Amino acid sequence: MADSSATLKRQHPDGDVGNAAKKAKPDVAKIMAEARAKLAARAAALKTPPAHSSSSSATPTPAPPSVSPSLGPPLSAAQQRLAEMKQRLNSTLSRSAAAAAPVTGRPTLPPVSASIPIRPPPREEPEMPEEQVRARGGLDVGLHPALLADSDPNSVHKKQAIQPKYATTLANRRTETPTVRGPKQSNKKKQEAASPSPDFSDPAKNPYYDPSLATGVRGRASKALVFNQKGKYIEQANALRRQAALEAMKKRIAETARKVGIDEDMETDKAFLREAPPEIEWWDQGLTTNSTYDDIANDQLRINTEDSIITIYIQHPIQLEPPQEKHIPPPKPLPLTAKEQAKKRRQKRMEDLKEKQAKQRLGLEPAPPPKMTRANMMRVMGEEAVKNPTAVEARVDREIADRFNTHLQMNEERKLTKEQKEEKLMQNREKDLAKGIHCVVFRIENLSNGRHMFKINKFAEQYGINGICILNPKFNLVVAEGGEWSITKYRKLFLQRIDWTDNGGGGRATSEVADEDATMNGADGDASAGTKSELDKQQDLSQNRCTMIWEGELKTQGFRKFTTKPCPTDALAKEALGRAKMENFWTVAKNWVKAT
Repeated sequence: MADSSATLKRQHPDGDVGNAAKKAKPDVAKIMAEARAKLAARAAALKTPPAHSSSSSATPTPAPPSVSPSLGPPLSAAQQRLAEMKQRLNSTLSRSAAAAAPVTGRPTLPPVSASIPIRPPPREEPEMPEEQVRARGGLDVGLHPALLADSDPNSVHKKQAIQPKYATTLANRRTETPTVRGPKQSNKKKQEAASPSPDFSDPAKNPYYDPSLATGVRGRASKALVFNQKGKYIEQANALRRQAALEAMKKRIAETARKVGIDEDMETDKAFLREAPPEIEWWDQGLTTNSTYDDIANDQLRINTEDSIITIYIQHPIQLEPPQEKHIPPPKPLPLTAKEQAKKRRQKRMEDLKEKQAKQRLGLEPAPPPKMTRANMMRVMGEEAVKNPTAVEARVDREIADRFNTHLQMNEERKLTKEQKEEKLMQNREKDLAKGIHCVVFRIENLSNGRHMFKINKFAEQYGINGICILNPKFNLVVAEGGEWSITKYRKLFLQRIDWTDNGGGGRATSEVADEDATMNGADGDASAGTKSELDKQQDLSQNRCTMIWEGELKTQGFRKFTTKPCPTDALAKEALGRAKMENFWTVAKNWVKAT
């Protein structure tokens, strides 16, 4: 393995001479002293004035011949490489000096002997420490003068780019125009330069100029300090307290008046009082300039102007489906007479029998057993009936009883359960309510009979009707809402079925009103009991009647269930109806006059 590695190893170009140089280390101090002496001699030779004419300076200086290695004692391999590097450096510097001579106007250096390499005149650079001048590593060779500016932080040539060396690069280089800074302008001149020209605001020259837009530069005006006067917020707080006390006093007065019943007839006239007509209707405001009808006489209407609401365009509103058409019942089929109905039923039963017989012939269904009765018993059984008529008769009775029991069982199976009945009832109510929400309002003079109250509440529960029954000492009001079928049945109950002059029951409803009045007036229990007994004995329902004051359809339901509420005053009655936005019914019922 050692022999093979030795054969594959690359040989050193210097051979044994390099090995000898590695073994014998050169004297570095001696070499540096010689190099410095040569540099000093070259610098002295370059400082002497040139002896040739200016014409010869334009010609490029030929490359100096290589130094003969025969001069001096024989050098080692490291010294030879150092000498070659110095020669290459000198030739590069001479070429750069020759290329820069026509541009800078410097004279070309005269050729020197081969023993002294040509160096350009040294630049007057600031002195730098020797450690910085030397390269960081390598063969202890000094840095190029062009690279010294990068290593010196205080150099003035640091920001200057290296000049190109070739003609093509010089030709393609772009000339940089230095920026010339003029004298500094004042702020006033800057504002004058930034402001627009007079032609900009001239409407004749600039038709797009809008004088409402501010073009000048507005300065920020400083705000002065404004201090609040002493006692400002204390006065505001006192005003708020006085306002709150006034509102509380108004509430107390209104509550007292409501309890006593003073405000019952205060708003009766206001309910029917018409408001004064406005100065101009809302649909005419867009056609006038002063929002008055005086513009018609002054001919100041905006009809043919540019800002008029009347244009050449025609507005086609979106057609909405009429709400009443949603609840139109479907057309009913043509009714048949009794003979036509019997004939239709007979034909249907015959078709079913023929279909059943066809299935029996094909074997799809078994043939039914013979149906024996007492009439056809002897014909069906034949000889067996003659031999033992008692057994045959008993067999016929059993079959008849089985058929009857089967019929009853089938009927029971077809019957709906309690849950199914309730579900069907709810479905029918929903279908009835989907056709439209109907409402009816009744005024009843007296509801002292408990039977009347029971029927009102019970039928409302059975028909699924929502609403309210208001009990008042003057009259009673019933508001009911539900489906068309339910409201029709409920209206017949009030107007036809109930006898309002019947006084066979106790005064439950009037007793509740009496209790409410006694509570409002602060009466004791004995007085209220005496009032109830007197009412029960003295009630006369001969003049009692029920009147339907309104009937129609509603958009939405106003009540969730049917309730009964005693309201001894008009304010409480309106408050109860106001939750469903039906307080106007109380005013209509209160001022209702029966047509004669």
